[in-house]
Amino acid sequence: MRKILAAALLASAFPGYSVAFAKAQSGAVESPNTLTHGMVQMTVRVGVTTQAEILETFGGPNITSIDGTGQEMWVYDRQATVSTDSSSGFSIGMLLGAGGGSVGGGAGLGFGKKKSKSEQTSRSMTLIIKFDKNRVVSDFRSRSSSF
Repeated sequence: MRKILAAALLASAFPGYSVAFAKAQSGAVESPNTLTHGMVQMTVRVGVTTQAEILETFGGPNITSIDGTGQEMWVYDRQATVSTDSSSGFSIGMLLGAGGGSVGGGAGLGFGKKKSKSEQTSRSMTLIIKFDKNRVVSDFRSRSSSF
C-alpha cells in the first residue's frame, strides 16, 4: 500500500514518473538511443545481419517500404538537440569591525563578477537498410552530421 501511495505522490509531482514506474513494474526497459555512426559500422554487415538483429539494436524504423525491385527497405532518421548552460564567477568580500567601550565601528567592501554561457548543438543520423528475400541486409547507407 505504501508503494502505491508513494508512486501516486511521485506521479502527481513528476508527470513522466508514472510511465517510468509502469515500465519498471512490467519489466520493460528503455534502451538508450544506439543509432550512431559507430554502432552502424560495428553492427550492420551485408549478407550477415538479420532484420531481427537490426530491430534489437536500433529499435523500429521511422519508415518502411518496398523498392522497385521488391526489396524491403527500412529508414531510420533521428535528430537530437543538446543544450548546455554554464556559469562562472567570483566574489570577494571583507567586513571590518572594531569597537571599544561605547564606541562601535564597522566598514564593508565587496565586489563580484559572473559570466554565463549557453550553447546548443544539433545532430542528425540517417540510416537506410535494404533486405533480401531472406530478411538479411543486402545493402545499407548511413549519414551523420553535427551542427
